[in-house]
Amino acid sequence: MSQLPDDPEAQREELEQRDLDAARFLQQLQRGVLRPLENFQDPHQEWRRLFAELLGTFFLVLAAAGAPMMGHAFPGSVSEAAAVVAPGLMVMAIILSMGKVSGAHLNPAVSLAFAFRGDFPWRRVPAYVIVQLGGASLAALALQGVLAVSPRFGSTYPAAGHSAMAAFWLELLLTMGLVTVILGTASGAQNIGMIGAFGVGGYIALAGLWGAPLSGASMNPARTFGPDLVSWDFTALWVYIAGPLLGMLLAVIFAFVLRGQGGGRAGSFAAQGALFTEVANPLKP
Repeated sequence: MSQLPDDPEAQREELEQRDLDAARFLQQLQRGVLRPLENFQDPHQEWRRLFAELLGTFFLVLAAAGAPMMGHAFPGSVSEAAAVVAPGLMVMAIILSMGKVSGAHLNPAVSLAFAFRGDFPWRRVPAYVIVQLGGASLAALALQGVLAVSPRFGSTYPAAGHSAMAAFWLELLLTMGLVTVILGTASGAQNIGMIGAFGVGGYIALAGLWGAPLSGASMNPARTFGPDLVSWDFTALWVYIAGPLLGMLLAVIFAFVLRGQGGGRAGSFAAQGALFTEVANPLKP
């Protein structure tokens, strides 16, 4: 709550305005214009959020796996830089277009991070992870059908001549950075708006530019699982599950050190999506 002005007349006008704002707020609440937290937990709306996660992850893997697969189908058509920047740009677009519906997690590690922070209900995590894996697999199937190229060319593997452990450590570090950025720029626990879009998408592109040669810079178990499942090639898949998950746990610890505990009303609202218009609450300091 802002401080009152020193002038008595100005104080009176400020208090009258606050009374009007409070009365308007209560009227909107009674008419149902404002939606309480229950709307974000309403199982009748969950299908929208799950569809948004499935569709968003589909588009993400369409770009992430599609760029190298396109390069294999048409040699020389896609540069390595373009292949690693494309997923970052796609994530920006998804956050801006679907972030208000599901939070635009698009990654099992992100959903788990929000749950560990207390901003996302654990009971909703399994469904989010399932549709993320499903969206990634559908994207791999679509790419295989269109390009007639095996999705293994769009998956991520440790670089030839380098160990799986080296790729594991890099995936851990890259995901630790990604989740740290997400927890720091998300609105509570929802990737939404220009700040979240540029922060998360920019990090993905930059991490890919320097990290892709060794591990592919997956940072997302779903992104690797989808192409692996369709091509039935699970070479070193453990790297792209264990690395991101452990990196996520470190990022959650860092978030606690930097910002204290998560959870709370604002964090929970954001984590579960914002399907309804929010109106500022003048009663809240």
